[in-house]
Amino acid sequence: KGSKERMAPFNEITREKIEDYLQRARPFILKGRPSPTLFVSNRGKAMGRARFWQIIKGWALAAGIKKKVSPHMLRHSFATHLLAGGADLRAVQMMLGHADISTTQIYTHVDASRLKSVHQRFHPRG
Repeated sequence: KGSKERMAPFNEITREKIEDYLQRARPFILKGRPSPTLFVSNRGKAMGRARFWQIIKGWALAAGIKKKVSPHMLRHSFATHLLAGGADLRAVQMMLGHADISTTQIYTHVDASRLKSVHQRFHPRG
């Protein structure tokens, strides 16, 4: 979004999947044509947002998830889980590509059990 560069750390399983895609699927799709785009459509063009949305919906359906699923929901869950696990707000801001930290703060939902835990851990009379 907005052609901003951002860091996207990922785990070993994701690395293996991307490597497999780069070695097998992408060359098959591009048929030797160069492309600066990582993810390409069946026609070798940059994969658009709508196609990513279709893929995510398809995987959710295959997994038996009935509720509406969107790329933004995955992004929201990603940020919420990082912050709930104690990740630094600035690091999450950079991963999401937010220019303003107040945009990232939207994801800082704090539940009652977390508040109690933080109070007990950090307050001298907790």
